[in-house]
Amino acid sequence: MNRFLRLSVGILLSLLSYQSLAKDITVGSDAELKKAIAQAKAGDNIVLKDGTYRDIQIEFFAEGTKEKPIVLRAQTPGNVFIEGQSNLQLGGSYLVVQDLHFRNGYTPSKALIRFKIDDDKIAFHSKVTNIVIEEFTQADREVTDQWIQFWGQHNELSHSYIAGKSNFGPTVMVMLKGNQHVNNHHQIINNHFGPRPRKGGPHGETMQIGDSSTSMTPSYTNVENNYFERCNGEVEIISSKSNFNSFKNNVFFESEGSLVLRHGNYATIDGNVFIGDGESKFYGGIRVINTGHWVTNNYFYKLKGEEFRAPIAVMNGIPKAPMNRYNQVTDAVVAYNTWIDSPTPWYFSVGYNVDNSDVLPKSEIRSARPVRTIFANNLIYNAETAHKPIFNYDKVDGITFKNNISNHENKSEVTSDGLTKQAFSMTKVSDYLYVPTENQSDVYHGFDFAKIKTDLFGNPRSDNNSVGATVNPVPDNASLIDTANYGTSWFTAKQPISQATTHKVATTAELMSKLKVAASGDVIELTAANYSVDQALSVDKEITLVSANKANKSTLNFSSNKTAFLMLPKGNLTLDSVIIKGNQQQHGFATLDKNMSKAYNLTLKNAEVRDFDAVLSVSKGSFADAITVEDSLIQNNQHGFLLNQETNDKGDYNAEFVTIRNTTFKQIAGTIVDFHRGGYDESTIGGVLTFSGNTVSDSGKSSADNILIKNRGIVNVELSNNQFINNPVKLIAILWGEKGQKPVNNEIKNSGKVEIVQNLKLKLMY
Repeated sequence: MNRFLRLSVGILLSLLSYQSLAKDITVGSDAELKKAIAQAKAGDNIVLKDGTYRDIQIEFFAEGTKEKPIVLRAQTPGNVFIEGQSNLQLGGSYLVVQDLHFRNGYTPSKALIRFKIDDDKIAFHSKVTNIVIEEFTQADREVTDQWIQFWGQHNELSHSYIAGKSNFGPTVMVMLKGNQHVNNHHQIINNHFGPRPRKGGPHGETMQIGDSSTSMTPSYTNVENNYFERCNGEVEIISSKSNFNSFKNNVFFESEGSLVLRHGNYATIDGNVFIGDGESKFYGGIRVINTGHWVTNNYFYKLKGEEFRAPIAVMNGIPKAPMNRYNQVTDAVVAYNTWIDSPTPWYFSVGYNVDNSDVLPKSEIRSARPVRTIFANNLIYNAETAHKPIFNYDKVDGITFKNNISNHENKSEVTSDGLTKQAFSMTKVSDYLYVPTENQSDVYHGFDFAKIKTDLFGNPRSDNNSVGATVNPVPDNASLIDTANYGTSWFTAKQPISQATTHKVATTAELMSKLKVAASGDVIELTAANYSVDQALSVDKEITLVSANKANKSTLNFSSNKTAFLMLPKGNLTLDSVIIKGNQQQHGFATLDKNMSKAYNLTLKNAEVRDFDAVLSVSKGSFADAITVEDSLIQNNQHGFLLNQETNDKGDYNAEFVTIRNTTFKQIAGTIVDFHRGGYDESTIGGVLTFSGNTVSDSGKSSADNILIKNRGIVNVELSNNQFINNPVKLIAILWGEKGQKPVNNEIKNSGKVEIVQNLKLKLMY
């Protein structure tokens, strides 16, 4: 037999024999799974039987091949649930995990899914796909973990839905420490990153690629075709901290933050879409730091973010900055982008803080302006008059402007013949998508611009180029968001809308019973005049208590020990036209002492809160998304709203939005609001306190600091249209001048004064 024929026959027989060995292995327990993994051969499918697996810690170590990966999958996609204290680690090559649903639990380790078992068992060429991770968050929000932790090289996260992380740490983290993990070419593609709630402090990124210690390392991670929906953890939705990463064709929908090139160089940011609502100042775009980035073909819609959350923010750097601080922007290209109904899209020298040199060390002063950076062929369109497309904090002498157009005259402090007014019209193609009716074909040909070959939709620029992110003709059915392109094939995050039920209660027993069985969103109507309650009422869902007769409010008289209402994770309580009374020993509202894993909300409307120790007392680690008090009476309490337990100077705080309007405070012995945020940190909203239209009298006599409203470190404060009458304090409040805080139209009688401190000295966190 011919030698080559014998060899071919031998290979064929080997392949047939190999195929006959590959098989499906069905398992239904932890022990069976471990055995199947230990015996798995290339091409095998390990099938988890449908059901719930609690407290299971999977080590998937095996060696597949490119042609024959080893697959761990659900018997039925979406019908295998991983719960309790569980995690998954991968090691080896060509492994695939798919179709699992992680819920009702948290990882007992630093990562839920990790592409590494130990330093000798690292994953390469492996994939996690078509999975769901839903609120698999730590009971204690201050415990740090990541849900997906990349190690090794050529690994992938794809077609998955991931949402609800509320504790410390990025949702997805790419690790780069060690030669096995650099030049990794990881793929993060076609995922739906659902809502990440506000964290109330730093370390709430949805994605982080590297860290400051590896910021000079080449990563080559590709983040493409993902949907970021309401990712509000902190200002950095994505924090790129390594070199040569690419971010392409992602959609950021109403997300309170930005794609941030925090450390590292030479990123490609192409074809991304950023959608706001035209109102919120917290929805951002792209923040540029460091060297050599290309920002092209991006589309920004109705963004009103400012400073760190600007539609595009080009930062000042620190001269000779250490690796964990801000380097100067150099050699960046921002070209062929479109801004729609974003009145001031370009912010330059963001982070300029030379004026703070009296409270900051020299090593923190950001005085290095951007240099050798070009803005070219960009389009700005605003339906309403907008004459300030540029906001600058420092000289803009290192930016070159070429062939940028706007439909309004530029009356900014910075003007250039490279940004001109032109008359052009826009056509609405689909939701959020507007394109020029005609191409603006007179474009600037800068160095290496020829490599920008296509537009936002992949249309070629070679024959029919135009200023802005799009080139006509745009297909009639073009859209910016097609949810079918993201996430799993079997899971939907949309919940059916149920009709709220109103439960009428006439006795305390009925009240307590209905509070337990009511569905989230229900209303409990109080039909009696008085209720005597001897235990705390726990709130772990959305519930409204309302008096049947709002003109003659029902009264809840509490003799419970610690608190009247105990706010639990995800509790959302509204008191509407209800009076609550204590015995001066307990609080009106309090959180759990620990394990406040998720945010709560509290609303008082036309309510009265009397005779308590504190109106609200919270624990360290607890967080309220919103506390709203309107048209209410707060009287004869020892303290008001105490949101002051985050005292470690790490940038954390106990609530995001505290709004108190048209409310009367009488005879509050101590501070009426104590809202604290410590640490020099710029990665969060920083808290919002609105105190407007209120009357405060005979309060503050026992305030330890002789101050009525304490708001140290809170970034956004409004103090307006209030009356302060006969309050025996030295200070009403201390406002932070640098943040634009100032008292407006307040009447003050025998109540001290409002003091403004221009530059607030805060403890450095780094």
